Amino acid sequence: MDPQDLVVAGTRRQKHVDEVLDRFFSLAKNRASAIGPRYLTLWQTLEKNTSGGKRFRPSMVMGAYESLGGTDLEAAAHVGAAFELLHTALIVHDDVIDRDFIRRGGVNVSGVYRDFAQTAGIPIPAAEHRGLSVAVIAGDLALFYAFRLLDRSGIDGEVRARLHDIFDEALFASAAGELFDVDFSQHRSMPSVDEVVDMERLKTAVYSFESPVEAGAVLAGASDEAVRALASFGRNIGIAYQIVDDLLGVFGDETATGKTTIGDLREGKRTVLIAYASERPEWLEISRWLGLPDLTWEQAAVVRRALEDCGARAYAEDLAREFANRAADELDSSALPDAVRDEFRPIIETVLGRVR
Repeated sequence: MDPQDLVVAGTRRQKHVDEVLDRFFSLAKNRASAIGPRYLTLWQTLEKNTSGGKRFRPSMVMGAYESLGGTDLEAAAHVGAAFELLHTALIVHDDVIDRDFIRRGGVNVSGVYRDFAQTAGIPIPAAEHRGLSVAVIAGDLALFYAFRLLDRSGIDGEVRARLHDIFDEALFASAAGELFDVDFSQHRSMPSVDEVVDMERLKTAVYSFESPVEAGAVLAGASDEAVRALASFGRNIGIAYQIVDDLLGVFGDETATGKTTIGDLREGKRTVLIAYASERPEWLEISRWLGLPDLTWEQAAVVRRALEDCGARAYAEDLAREFANRAADELDSSALPDAVRDEFRPIIETVLGRVR
């Protein structure tokens, strides 16, 4: 597929998904307004936190669906919207776990309600608790209605049951990954590289990559072999993407990624980079600074140099390429038509391009 055609297809798919979400939130806000203005405000805040994204997960659903011959774009858009609402639920709850009040440079649900409380004269600790409490409620709503969007797709019978199972696995895996991530952050001992990779697969790759393409393939009526090949592609490219994301969180260009390169170091985030480095002689120097809440830019530069000197950066880059290559191998399956390869090879190229 020509790059311009991919852009056009992506815009069209996003429009379909946005229309589904607009209708969903319009109905929810009408129901909420009958209960009262405070409940309406909660739904408006949740809608705002769902909007503005790239609709990446719905695009994976619809890309798989259309490239495998699917034509019911309304049904596919509902499935895609369900994954988008699941994503909203998970990041709202993730921000609660991390006690974050900012997302993508603006206040998230927790931040909005913290600020409401502070404006009302409530002291900061209580205001923050208020914000986090409301975010739990908002995340619960998004999580429940993600499943409801599947039921509103018009799909029934065996396909609907299979989609429920895929969605179930996406949430089940993500909860496990989140648990492991929380455990890693609390333990003094360092997880192994394999443990970090497994955590990132469960927490992010399954619901963001593997399950969306699997759902699109099932919705299109693809063969079991084709479904398995696409799911394996999604799993491998999802892991590669997350490893690269962690690399950019330390070595990236902030103006290009929009992501700070000191936050992960201040947090002491357990990534492939850190797990690998913990087994090297340079770890003594790295561990002095890793996890300091007030880590300076000069100290962060010391950590970056040590991560490069011990080979952690090169190792993580090679590992990302390895998983991306595995994803490419899955796309070469004879069970998949050329249209699928045309659809998803650019994603592999994008992931690999981020580490060049």
